[in-house]
Amino acid sequence: MGWRTSEQKMRIPRIEFVLDQEVNSHKGRENMENQEWHETKIRIRYKDTDRMGVVYYGNYLTFFEVARAEFMRDLGLPYSQMEAEGYSLVVIEAVAKYHANVDYDALVSVMTRLSAPGRVRIRFDYRVLDEGGKLLVDGHTVHACIGKHMKPIRIPSHLEKVIQEKGHEGKH
Repeated sequence: MGWRTSEQKMRIPRIEFVLDQEVNSHKGRENMENQEWHETKIRIRYKDTDRMGVVYYGNYLTFFEVARAEFMRDLGLPYSQMEAEGYSLVVIEAVAKYHANVDYDALVSVMTRLSAPGRVRIRFDYRVLDEGGKLLVDGHTVHACIGKHMKPIRIPSHLEKVIQEKGHEGKH
């Protein structure tokens, strides 16, 4: 196996790596709805793409952040309120698994849900889908709750209550 030309290298990211995890069917969307996923729509801007014309892989973490902030806002707990109350949820782990690419000007749905609450930590799960429901990226972030002195603190009771009301997938 010899070296590939740069033209050949540029084509590699367009390959769809995980064909068996598509979420094209109605059954796939129904299953996600039953697990209380929150949907945030994001239009892919030119600045989100790389030289190959697809979303730059690092931008999916930004999409996770946008979706998480909207999800928390819809739960009645915007990040600005949490900070005013003296605590923050800081990212201590981020994972993304890439399944397929999407091009400029596409509309994607970032599905978000709470899972694995603990005393100090909380996990958010994500699925990024194209307009047809195809899984592009899935992943999660784990957050630690910290107080105004930047030390870990227990998740405030009102946040814990929201987590319990919205449900979760169990402790990890």
